[in-house]
Amino acid sequence: MELTWVSTRAGRLSSFLLGELKMSAGLMNKLKWGDSIRVNGVPQRTNYPVQPGDVITVALAEETPEYPAEDGELSILYEDDAILAVDKPAGMLIHPSRSKNTGTLANFVAGYYQKTGQNCAFHPVTRLDRDTFGIVLLAKNAHIHSLLQNGVAKKTYHALVCGGPTQDSGIINAPIARRPLPSLLRYVNPEGKPSVTEWQVLEREEKLCKLSLRPITGRTHQLRLHCAYMGFPILGDPQYGSLESQRLSAELGLTHQMLCAKRLEFSHPITGESMILISGFRM
Repeated sequence: MELTWVSTRAGRLSSFLLGELKMSAGLMNKLKWGDSIRVNGVPQRTNYPVQPGDVITVALAEETPEYPAEDGELSILYEDDAILAVDKPAGMLIHPSRSKNTGTLANFVAGYYQKTGQNCAFHPVTRLDRDTFGIVLLAKNAHIHSLLQNGVAKKTYHALVCGGPTQDSGIINAPIARRPLPSLLRYVNPEGKPSVTEWQVLEREEKLCKLSLRPITGRTHQLRLHCAYMGFPILGDPQYGSLESQRLSAELGLTHQMLCAKRLEFSHPITGESMILISGFRM
């Protein structure tokens, strides 16, 4: 990706990189020793005196990942030069690990970039558990990732739960703490980190309910744990489900937890445009 800016004022090149182009100081210092930063096509140092009308360009290259690029199916919801948004299926890891270096979303995205001739990297802005499905937003380079991390994205999930709340909407305010190692699970604890979830009933049936969930905070396992804590665990959840939810999940033939990252609202990191993405998954 290449950032471009036509100057309308005079000033040091560094002031344009940090201001108009919104680069971080760390990225600027990393790039300034090569020829990635140019003014009117000529490599320049960050103290170069820019004049009105000068064209500043910054080439943003990414290193080849250590994990292999693989050809795999990607359900692309949106793509431009800065970002890529995909629908991740249940059962797929976001990123390779020591125990699994293939078959993840990162492998398939790397394969897609390779096939389409894009010199981009895998920078997830939003992350999902392996068995949670729906929207994953990716930045194509570190600069875009930094811009999106500084923004506020509104996430809305859909979930099928066992039973359901008696009211039609509400707020769950229950602090979450991590269980002692080696466990990776969490639990509600008064001494935990503040954790808030807004919920709304979308549909009701005899034994189950479809909810819209909006995490105000972003704790690990927050939605799954909050629903279980309130007495309506998410169907198919192997860690936080109750015996009743497990029986109902088996009756329905569910093979994964019924939690979908359904809607994502954010400002585009380059244009500032208001973006709304909707997952194609239904439940």
